[in-house]
Amino acid sequence: MAERIAITEPGVYENLDETVYHADPVPDGSLSSTGARALLPPGTPAKFRHDRGKSIHKKEFDYGSAAHKLVLGTGPEIAVIDADDWRGKQAKDERSAAYADGAIPMLVDEYENVLAMATMIRRHPIAGPLFDRTGKGELSLFWTDADTGVWCRGRLDWLPDRTSGQRLIAVEYKTCRSAAPDAISRAIADFGYHQQAAHYLAGIRALGLDETPAFVHVFQEKTPPFLVHVVEIDAYALSIGAAKNRRALQIYRECTDTGQWPGYGDLVTSISMPAWAENREAEEYL
Repeated sequence: MAERIAITEPGVYENLDETVYHADPVPDGSLSSTGARALLPPGTPAKFRHDRGKSIHKKEFDYGSAAHKLVLGTGPEIAVIDADDWRGKQAKDERSAAYADGAIPMLVDEYENVLAMATMIRRHPIAGPLFDRTGKGELSLFWTDADTGVWCRGRLDWLPDRTSGQRLIAVEYKTCRSAAPDAISRAIADFGYHQQAAHYLAGIRALGLDETPAFVHVFQEKTPPFLVHVVEIDAYALSIGAAKNRRALQIYRECTDTGQWPGYGDLVTSISMPAWAENREAEEYL
């Protein structure tokens, strides 16, 4: 079990256990990027409150976690299971034992794929130098928002060291099915990556690490040839992300002060079909 730690001072915290971070070590609570996204539609404050501090493990995250371990050098150890699949009793037992030890269980072929992914990252002309430079992985940032007084937190995948006068570049590593431009564009909207980037940039500035930091995503496909795509979200999308974060901070402040965490409301809501469905069916039947 992770050690109980209380964060009471803003700053950059190294080697903070991932479970401690996700459980929220700020005594009165703090708002993460994930939390900010959960407060806004289609989420609700009620769902945010129910889920806060909970870390739910999903097996589909194991692949990405293992890739993070090999690329960043941080995170749980990888337990390689000598089996062709997870159907056998021995493989299932070894997988359960690995989870109990806090490790990431992987089949041999899965592990070989992740090794190949790490190799492709190192060979990439942009991503390789970013991760090869001396730096630190899985840094936990804690700060207070100047406008609302809300405590915030963020966990940076990688922060390369820099020489004097050099711009600070924070790096987020994400594995994906497709790193094509249109797929990444949809992912930014679907998963709120523009909010995440804006949240982390706000933390970097609030802690005085850099006045004009940059934030890039390194996307890598999980299937051969494990293509890599380095992306910087454009300024307009970041401004939208920052505005959404600002609204989430205001909601969090109001809910904390009032003790009220609303769901969908207590009134009957009139809801229509999506416009495309409504137009299609109206043309056919009306």
